[in-house]
Amino acid sequence: MFVSLARPTGAAVLTVVALACGATSTATTVTSPALVAHAVLLDQTGARVGTAEFREDSKGAVRIDVRVASSTPGRHGLHIHSVGSCSGAAFADAGGHFNPSTSHHGLSNSAGPHAGDLPNIELLSNGAGRLQVTTSRVTLRPSATSLLDNDGSALVMHAVEDDQLTDPSGNSGARVACGPIVKEG
Repeated sequence: MFVSLARPTGAAVLTVVALACGATSTATTVTSPALVAHAVLLDQTGARVGTAEFREDSKGAVRIDVRVASSTPGRHGLHIHSVGSCSGAAFADAGGHFNPSTSHHGLSNSAGPHAGDLPNIELLSNGAGRLQVTTSRVTLRPSATSLLDNDGSALVMHAVEDDQLTDPSGNSGARVACGPIVKEG
C-alpha cells in the first residue's frame, strides 16, 4: 500500500516509505512524570513556619526545596525522619532519622550519612531562609529508600546547627518544626 502526502516533509516521507516497506516504528518516547511530594512545617504551637517540595526526576534524584518564613535566626539542622507523624511531645512520633542503610550520622562522616541527613539551613535575621539540595539517597518511588513507604516520613528542623558528624543527630538540639511528607495528587 502506498500513502501519498500533500507537500510532505523529509522526515514524513522517510517514515511513510519505511512503513510502506513493512518496517515498524519503535521511536515511541515515553517520559514518566516527575513524582512530587510536599511538607508543611509547623512549630510546637501549630503555627506554619515553612514548606518543602520534594521532586524526583526521571533518573531517580530527588530535589528538595525548603522555604522557612518565620523561625529563630541562625543555622538549623534539617533532617528527614523515619515516620510521617509530627505529633507527640517535641515531635517524638516522627521517629529517628530516615536511615534504611543503618549508616552513621552526618554528611561529613566517613561512615555516613543517613539517607535523611541534609545540609543545615541558614535563617536570616528576619527568620526566613531557603535550602535547595538534590539527593540520590532517597526516592519517592516504591523502594527500600522511599520516603512514601507505609509509615511515611517527615521533615524536621532542629533548634541549632548540625555538626554533620555526631550520632545520632549531629548535636542539633530539640525538634522545633515538623511536617509529614505527603505525595502530591
